[in-house]
Amino acid sequence: MAAHLGGPALLALHARALEHFGDLVRAVPADGWRAPTPCADWTVRQLVGHLASEQLWVPELLAGATVAEVGDRFDGDVLGDDPAAAWTAAADAARAAFAGPGALERTVQLSYGARRADGYAREMTVDAIVHAWDLARGIGADATIDPAAAEFALAELTPQAGALASSGLFAEPVPVPADADAATRLLGLVGRDPARPPGR
Repeated sequence: MAAHLGGPALLALHARALEHFGDLVRAVPADGWRAPTPCADWTVRQLVGHLASEQLWVPELLAGATVAEVGDRFDGDVLGDDPAAAWTAAADAARAAFAGPGALERTVQLSYGARRADGYAREMTVDAIVHAWDLARGIGADATIDPAAAEFALAELTPQAGALASSGLFAEPVPVPADADAATRLLGLVGRDPARPPGR
């Protein structure tokens, strides 16, 4: 089952998710950084900054640091004058950290408690998959979600369906047809409506 994906297969999917997001970052037009995204409170730049900051945490946490030890080091604008380069450096470091010998078997201390690193990698993969759709919509690019990535993310999030919106991290679910494909069901589950313009 996709939710139990681990080892080399998980690393490969994680790498593809980061690569796809990076392709979209490099496609942001010069005047597109302030454009709205489906994440109502985030512009394109803020969305990319959020994902870049998330990647910067990975090497630290896999090396055994706690959230308190990292503190506010990655708060604020982490993109600087070259957002694409900043994203690439952060993503490359995160990918290398997860791919290190024995890295997925470690335990990391996350904001909500301890978790095995392979679970952390799955969480980060889902985040990249969903936010790539947000970014694509924000810049008017092709927002198609790879079917395998959609199936994986859907399998990861479905057990948490009842708590997603109440967590404050996701909008209320959007109803979709029962026979919808995995990507449509995923978007509905995380409160994304393809018919709604970004920023609304």
